[in-house]
Amino acid sequence: MYVFLAILIVIAAILLIGAVLIQKSKGGGLASNYAGGNQYMGYRKTTDFIEKATWSLAIIICVLSICCSFAIRAPRSQSQVKAPAAQQAAPGTQAPAPAAQMPAQQAPAK
Repeated sequence: MYVFLAILIVIAAILLIGAVLIQKSKGGGLASNYAGGNQYMGYRKTTDFIEKATWSLAIIICVLSICCSFAIRAPRSQSQVKAPAAQQAAPGTQAPAPAAQMPAQQAPAK
């Protein structure tokens, strides 16, 4: 699920880059290339469409990012890990001491 959401985020990001690059910095964008006002959707509608597409893609990326954070599996904590076999020894037998409790070997003096 995480990989699928990550791919959707990448696709939305690429589309957002394209939508931003199409826009003109001071407004206009694709609308400035059209001279006539009687075209399909009109030149003003083109600017509105690009702006709505930009906002929609930005919102989609945010929502997918939040969904991705829930899709990641949390790592197991130490309390959920089973005890080592040495601690599960039969009663009456002496289990070896764990490495953390063994005395540290001293290095020879030089």
